[in-house]
Amino acid sequence: MPLKLEIVTPEALIFSDEVDTVVLPGYEGEMGVLPAHAPLVTTLLPGELRYTKAGKTTDMAVGEGLVEVTGSTARVLTDMAIHSDDIDEKAVEEALERAKHSLESLKHGEQQEEVAAVMAMIQRSTAQLHVKRKRRTI
Repeated sequence: MPLKLEIVTPEALIFSDEVDTVVLPGYEGEMGVLPAHAPLVTTLLPGELRYTKAGKTTDMAVGEGLVEVTGSTARVLTDMAIHSDDIDEKAVEEALERAKHSLESLKHGEQQEEVAAVMAMIQRSTAQLHVKRKRRTI
């Protein structure tokens, strides 16, 4: 019995198919979901989402969001979802450096919303780099 996985961002439906398993970064740590999983709703943190279908594992970088699991479906609502093959490592590194410089110039006590936005950008960029670099061999 397969598990229906749907990954949705504000821009588009990124993925919708039946998979064997999905592993995602939850608030309490990495969480695995199999068919017939107990229903739950939890938060999604920036990190790596992996799903397996017919013995092939696919990696994605995801941002913050929510996950809803029913017995036969896992729905991921996130602000970012990018397949590892689609990540431009150089562009992400540049964005990460810009975000770090922006963070240094902000006054933490006065610009809390801007600090939070920059921190979210740093987390998303770090997640993308982790996913892109993890399968690299020496």
